[in-house]
Amino acid sequence: MATYEDLKEVLKESLQVKGVINKIKANIRSEVFKSIDDEDQEKPKLSYENLIVNELIREYLEFNNYKFALSVFLAESNQPNEALDKNFLTKELKVKLDKDNQQLPLLYGLAFQNFVAKS
Repeated sequence: MATYEDLKEVLKESLQVKGVINKIKANIRSEVFKSIDDEDQEKPKLSYENLIVNELIREYLEFNNYKFALSVFLAESNQPNEALDKNFLTKELKVKLDKDNQQLPLLYGLAFQNFVAKS
């Protein structure tokens, strides 16, 4: 018969394999940040350059399903809740997307263009 400790260990391993424990840890970190973040304190204005770079990071985090990292990032960065249009970003950054990388975040396209340019 399995002991309480055996059952506890099996449950812990099962939750780790499913990624539940990491999600819980990320959620706790996010909630701790939200609770200590002073909403009454005015955040610094977001420069145009940071707005664009932050949007690239947002798109990357969303694409990779980093939900909790994204929620903390948006709260800390003062990025608008509404995402910028991808077509607008491609024009601003002068990035050319082909059929193979249209669904990928622009950061991938920028990295790939930089890699190809150096080759």
